[in-house]
Amino acid sequence: MTSELMTSTNETGFPWLLADIGGSNARFGLKLSKDAEITHIKTIPVVQHATPVKAAQTYLDQISVTMGADFQPPRKAAFAVATAVVGDQVAFTNSHWSFSRAKVQEELELSSFLVLNDFEALALSLPRLNASQLRAHKDLPTACGTLAVIGPGTGLGVAGVTQTKLGWIALPCEGGHATLAPTNNFESAVLDQVRQIYPHVSAERLLSGIGLPVLHAAIATLRGAPSTILTAELIVERGLDRSDAICSETLDTFCALLGNFAGNVALILGARGGVYIGGGIVPRLGERFFNSRFRECFEAKGRLDNYLKQIPTVLISDTLAALTGAAFAIEQQGA
Repeated sequence: MTSELMTSTNETGFPWLLADIGGSNARFGLKLSKDAEITHIKTIPVVQHATPVKAAQTYLDQISVTMGADFQPPRKAAFAVATAVVGDQVAFTNSHWSFSRAKVQEELELSSFLVLNDFEALALSLPRLNASQLRAHKDLPTACGTLAVIGPGTGLGVAGVTQTKLGWIALPCEGGHATLAPTNNFESAVLDQVRQIYPHVSAERLLSGIGLPVLHAAIATLRGAPSTILTAELIVERGLDRSDAICSETLDTFCALLGNFAGNVALILGARGGVYIGGGIVPRLGERFFNSRFRECFEAKGRLDNYLKQIPTVLISDTLAALTGAAFAIEQQGA
């Protein structure tokens, strides 16, 4: 009876609760109507709550105070999550959170609840991104064909989106866990060093927030430098201001390895429409990224060099783009 009443008094199904949940932070927002922008965006650290439901309830309590009498509980929701989505139970790869999809829908009293991989959501946002949300190495890509997105954050996300007669379709995957390949003797030595600790060196093992300290430690060992354990934040800070030579070399190596990996993703997906770089790390690098060997390594594919030269690479400067993709995913379900 309650469900029928809520549906009849809110036929449009709005507002929608949208979430982009990574290993460190959960970003929430509301879409109040079909043509409205996503508003009331807040970031909540994962460590502050036991579950995503608790975080969502805290967010909604805060927004209800802000909106006052205008607040309405969400009718639909989409959570973009930093893990593979299979079945009812969802467990995060790089945090303590887990949840039952059915239980979340029940506890938040939602008429529909969609869960998708965070990079599936980010991929769905790509065709709708505009120039103000992007920065290209050269020309901005045109949203057509197949696009790929790679995002070094706490972990390393990879996904694609392809254009069909029925619209854009996301291509979710776990590409961040693919084996990382070296392209020269130094990178081979780095990977050999890391393999002494981790038998399988995935791209995420080095190209992520959890991976930067591993990469830094391997380079320090190879250079005979003191083995100081640093956080990813400190490595980026000291590398950018060049106050620490090992941190600086870590950033240079990170960009080169990322370029090589991005080129592999472009070839595997046939992402001739463009490769987009998201996540929280690369935007912090600023000019260092655009002056790095990323693009050189992206194109260095032997007989396929010219194929890669034609593919634009672009940085997503809008860190909230996945919320747009989550909203698009609800739209695709006929909301």
